[in-house]
Amino acid sequence: MKLALLGYGKMGKEIEKVALQKGHSISFRIDKENKEELEQLSSQNTDVVIEFTSPESAFENVKFCLEKGVSVVCGSTGWNEQKKEIEKLILDKNNLAFFWASNFSIGVTIFLEINAFAAKLMQKYEDYNLEITEIHHTEKKDAPSGTAITVAETIIENYDSKKEWQLVENNEKNNLNKNSINTTTIPIFALREEEVKGTHTTTYFSEVDQISLSHKAYSREGFAKGAVLAAEFLKDKKGVFGMKELLKID
Repeated sequence: MKLALLGYGKMGKEIEKVALQKGHSISFRIDKENKEELEQLSSQNTDVVIEFTSPESAFENVKFCLEKGVSVVCGSTGWNEQKKEIEKLILDKNNLAFFWASNFSIGVTIFLEINAFAAKLMQKYEDYNLEITEIHHTEKKDAPSGTAITVAETIIENYDSKKEWQLVENNEKNNLNKNSINTTTIPIFALREEEVKGTHTTTYFSEVDQISLSHKAYSREGFAKGAVLAAEFLKDKKGVFGMKELLKID
């Protein structure tokens, strides 16, 4: 396949390495310095765009590529409210595909399924409350992470009394009185530390014990492999897709 990389930072370069190893070619390597080259994008020179940029630019990037007639795999987070417009655009185009995931790791997808099961089980026990902690590198621009939001949304879908999530900033964690948080709300602690690829932990706690579920990424390679798999998955497809469709999870 001919893949365009929109966003050529650490993640883009990791995706390039995986794509080339799998025999794909790279039609464009677009970053801030050469964004004007994106004007040359077309369905003749590119099969799928893989977009990993920022919350501020993701919407316009994805929309531009789709209007150029090229399907998109997107891993940018922090622009959830605008994704509905992209999904509508896909329906209007009727011949393109859009694949979005807050995290392309197969392990994280399994982690989400475990969280869904745990939420159904734990909601029966009123002595327990829960919180989510995410830790990322200091260069990450959005907080909480898209994955942490997806974990929270997964729990809310499966835990009847949980209705919303609430961000707790890094410098507020030690001062937070857990009892001050409404029991219908899931607090998300967003921590930033050097050289952390991504750690997400769901903790259920009571006065006598706690249960923790955790996923820790050791490198970006797992995310890159998932992104390339998603691009391969989109070949000859139309519509909106995510990791559940890729991994055939009901």
